Amino acid sequence: MEQGNSLKLLHQPVWRVIDQSSLGPMFEGLQSFAMDDTLCTSVGAGEAPATARAWVHHDTVVLGIQDTRTPYLQKGLDVLGQAGFRSIVRNSGGLAVVLDDGVLNISLIFSEDEKGIDINRGYEAMVELVRIMFSDFDAEIEAYEVEGSYCPGSYDLSINGLKFAGISQRRIRGGVAVQIYLCLSGSGSARAELIKQFYEQAVQGESTKHKYPSIKPEVMASLSELLNTPLTIGDGMLRFLQSLKKISGTISAGQLNEKEALLYDGYFSRVIERNHRSLAK
Repeated sequence: MEQGNSLKLLHQPVWRVIDQSSLGPMFEGLQSFAMDDTLCTSVGAGEAPATARAWVHHDTVVLGIQDTRTPYLQKGLDVLGQAGFRSIVRNSGGLAVVLDDGVLNISLIFSEDEKGIDINRGYEAMVELVRIMFSDFDAEIEAYEVEGSYCPGSYDLSINGLKFAGISQRRIRGGVAVQIYLCLSGSGSARAELIKQFYEQAVQGESTKHKYPSIKPEVMASLSELLNTPLTIGDGMLRFLQSLKKISGTISAGQLNEKEALLYDGYFSRVIERNHRSLAK
């Protein structure tokens, strides 16, 4: 995919930016799932402009549906709980990831009808955005699956073979949410060690229908570690906003409109119910 094609997707008449990066520990992961479903619905229906949302969740492990089918799930959950992490189950694909106050998450929400967004094009747009965000560093950001990382995928982002970010997508009601977690600070290998321990206890070497990653903590790092520069969530937000403005020209701080607020309540109730069902096995 050509870089220019990806940048065209990022070049919107206006980006509405919803900044939820500083809401603190009380802002829970399930709220984010409901937020992105709400935004996909409204943007997909043409009732809201393309929207970029930034968010941070404290001490949370987000599991994939596949993770809830491990033979000893409760033992894995106990490991996470003892480490001080809450566990939730995402409503999209993928496997377990760690979120904490050193991880910046970004969602880009487009209308699926606009400019023909195939799956790879959505991923490539996010890759280009991250490259622009950190273009002042002499480091090549590559996109390929990093073996031994948690939640491995074709669009893992790495520097010198060490993964610092993963990208996913969710499509609902005509909207596309391209989501990334960026490990800005802290220890990437410590996060990976936690997920390694989860799988060790949740699978315990049994033969399973689904394949779970064999985690190698040494293949993961934070951008602060990789770039040898302290990076905070505030630093990441500034780079994100400056890059988005550089690409599109116009960004506008926003929040849910009245109709979206009503949609959100319904989606949040569904997310809570789905999460409860997934973990009550």
